[in-house]
Order: sequence, then structure tokens, then C-alpha cells
Amino acid sequence: MDGESQTTSTLGRIPRGIWALGFVSMLMDISSEMIHALLPVYLVTVMGTSMLTVGFIEGIAEATAAITKVFSGALSDWLGRRKLLAAIGYGLAAFTKPVFPLAETVGWVVAARFVDRIGKGIRGAPRDALIADLAPPGLRGASFGLRQSLDTAGAFLGPLLAIGLMALSANNIPLVFWVAVVPAFGAVALIVFAVHDAPDADGAGAPRVPLSRAELSRLPPVYWAIVGISAVFTLARFSEAFLVLRAQETGVALMLIPAVLVLMNLVYSASSYPVGVLADRCHRGTLLAAGFAVLVVADLALALVGGVPGLALGVILWGLHMGMTQGLLATLVAEVAPASLRGTAFGVFNLVGGLALLAASVIAGGLWDAFGAQTTFLAGAAFAALALLGILPLLRHPAAR
Repeated sequence: MDGESQTTSTLGRIPRGIWALGFVSMLMDISSEMIHALLPVYLVTVMGTSMLTVGFIEGIAEATAAITKVFSGALSDWLGRRKLLAAIGYGLAAFTKPVFPLAETVGWVVAARFVDRIGKGIRGAPRDALIADLAPPGLRGASFGLRQSLDTAGAFLGPLLAIGLMALSANNIPLVFWVAVVPAFGAVALIVFAVHDAPDADGAGAPRVPLSRAELSRLPPVYWAIVGISAVFTLARFSEAFLVLRAQETGVALMLIPAVLVLMNLVYSASSYPVGVLADRCHRGTLLAAGFAVLVVADLALALVGGVPGLALGVILWGLHMGMTQGLLATLVAEVAPASLRGTAFGVFNLVGGLALLAASVIAGGLWDAFGAQTTFLAGAAFAALALLGILPLLRHPAAR
């Protein structure tokens, strides 16, 4: 059986619930990315904020989501139910979308991003734990890859729709924000009616206090190594808002700026599922190390290669590194964490990553204001190289094979 046939066969064995969760993620990402593709430029050019302020807004928003994931993940372990919390998270995010076109001050934007990311935090860890619960043996990498691929398809369809609407409406950014409300509520309807908990998720064997020291001690040392390596790596993977701002600095027309996220997420989506399938058959640690190396090259391209060609090369490689790392990191967490603590494990993993993303975005914004874009991306390359060195001892662990 050739590689294409194997990939198709694997798709047919992935449960419907994982497919449904993938489409839920796709719809919400269409909505979110229609807004996020234009929000940094809107903040800087219309509301007059600084690059450092953009960094704070993006970093605080993501850190809020990460902190919330710890508690929602632990609660999903305690309840033995994942869907309810995921649905609440998607619903909360949907109800914040109309705030963006109505916002008249930066404070309103910050509040909307804050509440929207709380919704993301509530849904994230229970959703990932549910995928791990539903995935058949030997298909965990493919399942996470499929979910990531569909999610990221929304992340490039959203900016693509934003480009079309900007062209049709003479750069009417609030109109784009209003249209983004529709797919968000579609995602809520889909998760309510098409997604169900795993059949054996009845709470039996659930930890009494998932975030207690006794329960956290059940997470093996390799799990904490994965968390630490991912945190250092995240310092290099600051908010994609800085890719948008790099495009603006390069001279890309306002209407075409969302194309940066379209290109990045197109590569991200196209690579996530094949990498997930490959991870079920090949050495996961080597694949992950290769993904880290790709980010080093991406940052160097964005820093040192001038003009639109350098921007395009950097954005393509940025999307490729995301496809090679994000689903794979989630797969490793699912592999090493005890089944009854998966929600907690994903929550802690995302908390540390979110705090690292806050630091990364603030550092990136400060470096940009003080020294310019080149220094920002060179610093990112240095952090990615450090993470690559840190992953080498992990390559010998069975979970990475």
C-alpha cells in the first residue's frame, strides 16, 4: 500500500466525534482569524497603539486562555465529562465576537480578547483530552493531526474571507468583524448536536483533587521534560500578530495583509495531518527536532532576507514548523499522561505554554520598539535553537520513538 493509500485508509478509521471536533475548531477559527488578521493593524493605524501594546494585548490574551485551561482540564478529569466544558468554552467565545465591531476604545478590545480567550481556555484542555479518549490505539498522532489540520484550515479560510470582504467593502474593517460572528455560532451548534463524550467516560477512577500535589506527582518526569522544552520553544514562537506587522513594514497593501495568515495557515493545515500519520509510524522525537530546526530557519529568513520574497519564505517556513510541532507535542502529552489525568496534563501543559507566549509577545514587542523587526526575529531564532538543543536527551525515551 503506497503512502497516499495509507493516509486515506487512516482517515476512514478516525471516529466521527474527532471529525466533528475538527469541524467545530475550523468554524471557530474562521471567525477568530477574520478578526485577528486585521486586529493588529486596526489597533496600530486606527486606535494609535504602540507595538509594545500589541504585544501586551496578544500575550495577556493567550496567557489568560492558558491559565483557564488548567482548571477546565482538571474539572473535566474530576467530572469524567469533556463535552460540556468544551461547549461552554465555544459558546463564550461566540458571544464575544460582536464586541469587536462595536469597540470604540482599546479597553473594549482588550476586554473582548480577554473574555474570548477565557472561552478558549475553558474548551482547550477538555477538547484535547476528549480526542485522546476517542482516538483508537495506534491512531493518536493521526487524530491530533486531523484536528489540527481542520482547525488550521479555518485559520487560512478566515483571513481569505477577510481579504475578499475588504476588497468588496473598500477596507471596511468593522464589516469584516460583523461577518465573523456567523461561523462562531455555527461552531456552537455543531458541538452541541454532533459531539459526545467517550462511551466509558463515566468518571470512574477520576482523581479526587486533580491539581493536588499527590495527583500531579503521578505525571511522569518525561511529561515535565516535554512541558519545559515546549516552554522554551514557545519563546521563539511569539504571536502571529508580528508576522502581520512585518508584512505591513515590508510594504504589503492593507487589503492584502491578511494573505500573510492565509499563506501561513495553508502550509500549517496541509502539513499537520501528514505529520500526524507519520508520527504514528516513525520516530516522533526526530520529527519534533526537525520542526524546531524549521523555526530557526523561518526566523532567520524573516530577519535577514529582505522584501516580499523574504517575508513569503519566512511565513511559509513558519507555517511548516507549526504543522510539524503542534499536533506532535499534543500527541506526546497524550502518550505519557495517565488516562485519568489527561485533562489536567493538557491544562498544565497549556498554562506553561501560555505564560511563555505572554513573555515571548512582550519581549518581541519591546525588542521591535527598541531595535526593530530584525532583532525581534533573530532573538526568536536563538530561542528556537536553544529548544532544539534541549530536545536531544528526549530522543531516547520510548514515547518519542
